[in-house]
Amino acid sequence: MQEDLLIEIENRMASFSKSQKLIANFIINSYEKAAYMTALKLGNAVGVSESTVVRFAIEMGFEGYPELQKSLQSLIKNRLTAVQRINITNDRIGSDGVLKNTLMQDIDRIRHTLEEIDKDVFDKAIERICSARRIYILGAMSSSILARFLDYYFQLIFDNVHFVQAISTSGIYQQIVHMTKDDVFIAISFPRYSQSTIRATAYAKNCGANVVAITDSTNSPLAEYASELLVARSDMASFADSLVAPLSLLNAVIVAVSSVNKEGIEETFGKLEKLWEENEVYKKDV
Repeated sequence: MQEDLLIEIENRMASFSKSQKLIANFIINSYEKAAYMTALKLGNAVGVSESTVVRFAIEMGFEGYPELQKSLQSLIKNRLTAVQRINITNDRIGSDGVLKNTLMQDIDRIRHTLEEIDKDVFDKAIERICSARRIYILGAMSSSILARFLDYYFQLIFDNVHFVQAISTSGIYQQIVHMTKDDVFIAISFPRYSQSTIRATAYAKNCGANVVAITDSTNSPLAEYASELLVARSDMASFADSLVAPLSLLNAVIVAVSSVNKEGIEETFGKLEKLWEENEVYKKDV
């Protein structure tokens, strides 16, 4: 339902009971808050019982309140401004227990990512990366941090890696204009999704390149262009994005491709260790 959920609630307003109208109006006017409220908390906010909130969710076609809540959370992922994110996070976590609650939520995201990821898709993505003529990596906005991390290690593993600078739309196309069906395009994007990444991913697909999309869900705008879709849980951490699970997934990708290229990796790092030693790159033990 997602995108049409608020519209459907408005359209059905006349058929709701008095209590249901209270819930409906709260969701329409404060959907960004409702998405992170329990049924009990939402009921208290509008003056109805928890069971009334649950029945409202079922009336809207969901199995229960958690499904309605998930739909709202999915709806707002790409809508919230930085200021709204800060306010919601303060409501969810509060001023006390920030450290514990933030870390516990990140642990949950990694656990859910592990439970939900398709190992066959992961293995196929590794196969495509290792057999590609050229490897392109793109991530914009906060996802550029993830793209840089992947590029740093891929440069040590492969000699055919191209980090796409997300400087401007025209600049991106200049960097990927020679892409072909023999290449792989790794697109990384999490809410709020970058338009430049979406458009470049569509272009890569049209070029016939294999697209490995790393994003937060099957509803991501990158999904329709992906040859292999790798999903990692992501959520808000105040105005900042929680990228712990995506980073963990990228670690798995790096370890997997290095296992395939074990001999080459050992040779490369043998040379590097000698160069690091000769040039005193790292501080020696005292």
